[in-house]
Amino acid sequence: MTSLRMTAKGRRTAAALGAVSAGLLVLAACDKPTPIATVTVGSDSVNTEASCYKDGDTISEAETKKCLAKDAEKSITVDMDDKVRFGVDPEIADSGWTLFINGQQAEQEPYKKSYRTIPGNAFFSAGQGPDGSQGATLKNAQVSIVETDGSKLKGIWHFKLKKGE
Repeated sequence: MTSLRMTAKGRRTAAALGAVSAGLLVLAACDKPTPIATVTVGSDSVNTEASCYKDGDTISEAETKKCLAKDAEKSITVDMDDKVRFGVDPEIADSGWTLFINGQQAEQEPYKKSYRTIPGNAFFSAGQGPDGSQGATLKNAQVSIVETDGSKLKGIWHFKLKKGE
């Protein structure tokens, strides 16, 4: 009878060890999630992980160009008179971040706070025409949050802003 108990106990122990080992393998195969960036308009919010991120290391120039060309997977509707709120995880704010609109850098100096607000109408103008006339109004804008210390790019998050009525 004792040998039967040892066998049952041995099976339970082996099953438990197998379950723990399988769990560790699954965890080892998972990528560490990237920091999150969020866009909020009114009571609507979307957030996303980075399109490109190397756990705080610098992204090469070639990778940056390729990543900035990617389309945003997350979108939110913005009316011209809305306030668009951008939020980033504190670790992004610690490094600094800037906005790119339709692939063009919108500001020079990195922003060092976790939140900022920008008027909705800032995202939908195609700029001034060569004759001084106001450019066309865009229907959509891709806004990229780029983690940067001013010289090195460390992460890129994309959002599509859709112009409302």
